[in-house]
Amino acid sequence: MSNTRKTHQKTNATDRMREARAQAERSDRIRRRVVVGAASAAVLALAAGVAFAVGGPSGSSSDTAANGPLVVPANAGGTNGTVITYGKADAPHTLEIYEDFRCPFCEQLETTTGTTIQQLADNGTYKIEYHLATFLDKNLGGKGSRTALAAAGAALNEGADKFKAFHDVLYANQPDERSDAFGDVNHLLDLAGQVPGLKTDAFVKAVQDGSYAPWAAKVNEEFNNSDVTGTPTVKLDGKKLDVLTNGKAASPEQFTAMVKQVTG
Repeated sequence: MSNTRKTHQKTNATDRMREARAQAERSDRIRRRVVVGAASAAVLALAAGVAFAVGGPSGSSSDTAANGPLVVPANAGGTNGTVITYGKADAPHTLEIYEDFRCPFCEQLETTTGTTIQQLADNGTYKIEYHLATFLDKNLGGKGSRTALAAAGAALNEGADKFKAFHDVLYANQPDERSDAFGDVNHLLDLAGQVPGLKTDAFVKAVQDGSYAPWAAKVNEEFNNSDVTGTPTVKLDGKKLDVLTNGKAASPEQFTAMVKQVTG
């Protein structure tokens, strides 16, 4: 082979390597812009002090597990088993809570006033109906909301009290909104270990297999069909309560006063 031909081949190979490197750098810049853009949207929402707005249906239907057979957890209620009820069935009032497990404002409400919200249910003032969503997976990227909701379905199958305790643990350990830590079932199982008696063989298998992923998709679909446009949204007997003002969750005292205004 002539030196001229060898030189020509070497030049072509070098050009291809340069083009491949340039393409990789362009792809990396695009990925960084997507990640930073999602994170910036979350930060701007936090700075503005507004609840997270619903951004349309999440991509949960694209997951293989979500396309599997629909299994509704025991203890589920409401339309198509998409509502989770905690408290006494004969309570005279109903508190509806609309949340997404990745919503930082929901976390603020739950960690600030969640104990009082539960106490009022435990003493029979009202029962709580949870309406959960997964729209933040689309807004922020990832699958943490729907994976956490499917795991919460497995907890509900063990009992409404197990769901409530697991729900509280998830909010107490909510990752930064730029992280998709809830998308890792092993992490969710680790957190489930904080709920006494929750990690039965059936629960662990259901979480690992994504058994309640189709149900989670149905729960999110029902949320999207509601008139709620952001999370957290809290209604007592249909009346919306101002649980978030200027980005700050209502205190236990403020929440209790709002409840008394409605219940008399």
